[in-house]
Amino acid sequence: MRTDGPAADDGLQLVPFRGLRYVPDRVGSLAAVTSPPYDVVVRPDGLHHLESADPHNIVRLILPQASTPDASHRQAADVLSHWLDEGVLAPDPEPALYVYEQSRGDLLQRGVIGALALSAPSAGVVLPHEDVMPDIVEDRAALMRSTAANLEPLLLTYRSGAANGTGATAVIERTVQQPPLLATTTEDGFSHRLWSVTDPSDLAQITNDLAHRQALIADGHHRWATYLRLNEEHSSPSPWNYGLVLLIDTARYPLQVRAIHRLLNRLPVADALAALGDAFRVRHLDVPLPKALDALAEAAEAGNAFLLAGDGRFHLIDRPDQDLLNRTIRNDRPTAWRTLDATVLHSTLLDHIWRIPDAPEHISYIHATEAAVEQAERRGGTAVLMHPVREDVVRDLAREGVTMPRKSTSFGPKPATGLVLRSLELDD
Repeated sequence: MRTDGPAADDGLQLVPFRGLRYVPDRVGSLAAVTSPPYDVVVRPDGLHHLESADPHNIVRLILPQASTPDASHRQAADVLSHWLDEGVLAPDPEPALYVYEQSRGDLLQRGVIGALALSAPSAGVVLPHEDVMPDIVEDRAALMRSTAANLEPLLLTYRSGAANGTGATAVIERTVQQPPLLATTTEDGFSHRLWSVTDPSDLAQITNDLAHRQALIADGHHRWATYLRLNEEHSSPSPWNYGLVLLIDTARYPLQVRAIHRLLNRLPVADALAALGDAFRVRHLDVPLPKALDALAEAAEAGNAFLLAGDGRFHLIDRPDQDLLNRTIRNDRPTAWRTLDATVLHSTLLDHIWRIPDAPEHISYIHATEAAVEQAERRGGTAVLMHPVREDVVRDLAREGVTMPRKSTSFGPKPATGLVLRSLELDD
């Protein structure tokens, strides 16, 4: 009996597509043309590094650089068309679902990539858990319209309740015993392998299993909102009624949940600390970053806690004044939402105490802890280091229809961008 979402036939509908992939002989290496997802690339250093790795790096499509947004989107479309004409990218001969594996050391993640029907959200099948920024959605939508392509998959998770693997997971386990379509190792040490699934019985097994599932958006809320916008713009049936996703069964392959840190570009640490007054307890830590993060984790077990950095030291702030929280945090949300670190950070610290607008020139969102600290020190700003939220808290809030403040979580490992693309023109 189903226990994790909508009834049969109202669940996930994942369909095969003709994957667009790099032709190995036309590029330096597959590793050199891949990229992290567009919002993980630390600009400008990371962007320039990827562009210089290979002239055909996928970053030239997902983060095109030109004088205006419109020119950037046109440039991406022109580059994609040129690469297709040159044979740098080529479509697979028949529609398929794709099994995708990432591994590094003891970490192993496997899932299936396909085109997901976008009618599911009305039935509560795909669960977002974070808010989005309209300007980013508009930018992603314009890029997808211009290129007529899904350039990178969203990361979605579901729980089968069967850790030993049945349904779609059983197909995955069988498939990885075969030689892969491609295998590469990226500079972060992750090995990546990809297989196509075209056998009708395997496809049927995946379809039947997922028809009973709902999924949580682990990574890609802005791209999901973009898919929905583009879906509304096109009548059915249309290739725009589907979007590229990677589905992971976390009962079999649990994801890591990490925090996304904030860099307050125009707020020096001394000013941030002075503004706190008696609203938080402040402890100054003259220890290395790993020990400071241990102190943050210990403090987070008792309540809201943050680590401030940027002046060569670490400053642990915790035990916020409860009256202040009651005055600054909206009371029409569940307790689990009201007590989130991200809620306290945005509602109490950023909006009330520091009065910092949530705009790119004031706040940057950085996944890597070391990078957040380094950039804060370089810019004379303040890095606010966060403690991760548990996956069960994220999923429970999503099922209640409650969205968390944007950039509250980072699930991973994230799929490498550039291993398989979806051209909507091929599906037309």
